[in-house]
Amino acid sequence: MKKVVADKYRDIDFSRAKRGAVVKPEAGKTKISIRLDNAVLEHFRSLVDTMGGGNYQTLINDALLEYVHRRSTLDIVRQAVREELAPYRIARRSNTALQRTRRARR
Repeated sequence: MKKVVADKYRDIDFSRAKRGAVVKPEAGKTKISIRLDNAVLEHFRSLVDTMGGGNYQTLINDALLEYVHRRSTLDIVRQAVREELAPYRIARRSNTALQRTRRARR
């Protein structure tokens, strides 16, 4: 900085200053650094432009939350189907083993 520009800041009292973020982060959110493909960023930025404004990072977050929710729902459904079909698999295996025994006796 030039001395003239810096002079107006020399009398600022920083004795009560606190270190850290000026803006407090939202609860339940964590600031990270992530590398994304340019195509991903361009897609979400163009969505924001199409909508007439907004935040592309929020759209990326919403897309990730939807994916997580969909995956967890799919896992729950798969588990329920497995549990419901389990008795039929056991019966089928028993019939298959019985048929093998009969064939071996012939």
